[in-house]
Amino acid sequence: MELRCAWVTRDPAYIEYHDKQWGRPVYDARELFAKLCLDGQQAGLSWITILKRTESYYRAYADFDPARIAQFDEQDVERLMQDPGIIRNRLKVHSIIKNAKALLAMEAEGIDFADFLWGFVGGAPMVNQRQGNGDIPATSPESDAMSKALKKRGFTFVGSTICYAFMQAVGMVNDHLVTCPCHELCQRG
Repeated sequence: MELRCAWVTRDPAYIEYHDKQWGRPVYDARELFAKLCLDGQQAGLSWITILKRTESYYRAYADFDPARIAQFDEQDVERLMQDPGIIRNRLKVHSIIKNAKALLAMEAEGIDFADFLWGFVGGAPMVNQRQGNGDIPATSPESDAMSKALKKRGFTFVGSTICYAFMQAVGMVNDHLVTCPCHELCQRG
């Protein structure tokens, strides 16, 4: 009998996210930037809290256009702090702006953000054979390295646990349980 990953609740938004997005390889730099920022917003919260606010985040943060976000000033921060559609934590609001500036600095050095991130897994998804939720770690040597490298470049809210969740979400790591129909689908891309 095939079963979805055990972390999926009966919430339709969670089921849709699991079945259509989580673990599917993402190679677009802007989409990776958005997902990394959204995973950082999850710190201390459940993913469903952020998932249900995703549209609001895209609206509030200029569709995650790093060039536009990098121009945000204190007036924009205050506007965001009043936005009920996002998590109104000043450190988290500032983190997306800092991350946009860090991304632009990398691009100015000629570094492709997608290639940089995918380099931590050798450019291809790591396919695991997870049997149960207990088999899934919170971090890995790859997420430790990614976290350290991103922090060195000025990114915030990119601890190893956040980086591992990000790597799972964007298909750098296939942690769908082997009993989950998505395990094989994500291997095919």
